[in-house]
Amino acid sequence: MIIARKRPNRLTKGARVNPIIKRALVSVTDKTGIVDFCRSLIEEFGIEVVSTGGTAAVLAEAGLAVTAIEEVTGFPEMMDGRVKTLHPKVHGGLLARRSNEAHMKAAAEHGITAIDLVVVNLYAFEATLAAGATEEQAIENIDIGGPSMLRSAAKNFESVCVVTDPAAYDSVLAEMRAYAGATALETRKALATEVFALTARYDAAIAEYLTGRKPGEQLTIELEKVQDLRYGENPHQEAAFYRYPDCTENTLAAAEKLQGKELSYNNILDTDAAWSAVRELPGVSCVIVKHTNPCGAATADDVVSAYQRAWEGDPISAFGGIIAINRPVTAALVQAIYDNKQFVEVFIAPSFEADALELLATKPNMRVLATGGVNPPGDCSKCSDVDASTLLCKGRYSLRSVEGGVLAQIEDVATEDPAGFTVAGKLQPTESQLKDLVFAWKVCKSVKSNAITLAKDQMLVGMGAGQPNRVNSARVAIAQAEIVCPDTGAAGCVAASDAFIPFPDTVEVLAAAGVKAIIHPGGSIRDEEVVKVADDLGVILVATGRRHFRH
Repeated sequence: MIIARKRPNRLTKGARVNPIIKRALVSVTDKTGIVDFCRSLIEEFGIEVVSTGGTAAVLAEAGLAVTAIEEVTGFPEMMDGRVKTLHPKVHGGLLARRSNEAHMKAAAEHGITAIDLVVVNLYAFEATLAAGATEEQAIENIDIGGPSMLRSAAKNFESVCVVTDPAAYDSVLAEMRAYAGATALETRKALATEVFALTARYDAAIAEYLTGRKPGEQLTIELEKVQDLRYGENPHQEAAFYRYPDCTENTLAAAEKLQGKELSYNNILDTDAAWSAVRELPGVSCVIVKHTNPCGAATADDVVSAYQRAWEGDPISAFGGIIAINRPVTAALVQAIYDNKQFVEVFIAPSFEADALELLATKPNMRVLATGGVNPPGDCSKCSDVDASTLLCKGRYSLRSVEGGVLAQIEDVATEDPAGFTVAGKLQPTESQLKDLVFAWKVCKSVKSNAITLAKDQMLVGMGAGQPNRVNSARVAIAQAEIVCPDTGAAGCVAASDAFIPFPDTVEVLAAAGVKAIIHPGGSIRDEEVVKVADDLGVILVATGRRHFRH
């Protein structure tokens, strides 16, 4: 937060005088620092503090003189606290423009005393949801009085200072000391702007809850700018990077950049693809991404082995790619990257050991990002639970622009239990094959449709992405496997298809290359025909029951 500082009350012609704060209204859910803040208001500036319910009790217990809100309104708190500040003596004191003679005359006639400072934060609605609240509990945690006071004070920022964040207390006090008990107009306007952003976000969260997090008639999404970007996908396109204000930890948007050049639009897009993909994989895993598609992926016993096997999956495409690791990075891993002479645009991981950072510093242009941890797949800051029957976790909206509009969908954060998969044909996979099938399926989820992945021993050896027909994606994947494994090609591999296999030709092409097992969603009207061909060719066919298109 930026607090503007100028000389107190020395204003240019036509400017408004900064009013001295004489009366404050304090009602907070987050009581961090509130006692010390109010003590300073009272002891340093002689300000009358009006307060409500629990906040008043905390302040009184600390020995501070507090005026109860009931003394101001003449009414007790009622209806389980639902009604306590919705009163003309509160909102009149907030909304009266000090520079408007008629306003001040009306206030005097009705016994309304001005309120110069509002310190309010809201019921923790989203935290209540995250704790597994019932609908009744959620409704009771919809704050009415708080947003009303905040909006009234913010609208009248010409005369009233409004504070919602405990982190601002010290800055506000410092400015009041500099201004002989007042604040600057620029500060009040900046704080008011924060209020309207806060209440917009708060109302959007309530609307989202009440609609079951389904896109409603209107969709309100608040974003805050992280940085301007040099350009977008191409140099002639302007671009910027934004994040959600409640951006959860361990995400790309909250990652710390430890070194390197500024991230570009394409860097961020590719890094998101890599980080999302590696989060899907269990165990020690590495994913290398180029142009949003995984060109290398592997799970192994240690980070060096995971990286080396991912890199061997397609060393040519890996050059200039993004590396994502789901474990702390060691110096040995960095040395392995250097030994391979791999040029890396971005390296993202939960953390980096000190000696690893020393080695990375020899490549100062490489962008190195530390997320601080790894959120399990399906985790996001908007989730409170997972539907036990569908294993669907309701995530954030994924947005795509179209001409004249925007498409909104809940992100594909579905988590799946392999125990729910079914074997469609007569042949059963071995334990080793099933393990590889699950690995191939998880990687396939991150590949652009039509997607086919080939895997062997927890390593991606072939990938066909973005082809208009599925059989061509299979051919592309097989061709890559023949480069990676010149002696065997795709023989002995398992395959994954992001959507159902609509015709037997894809199975026939994969079987001819030596693929022994295939995993796909199933559900085609030709499933019976596809299963019969798989059985005849000795190919195991496993159905997941859910597709993962990625356009």
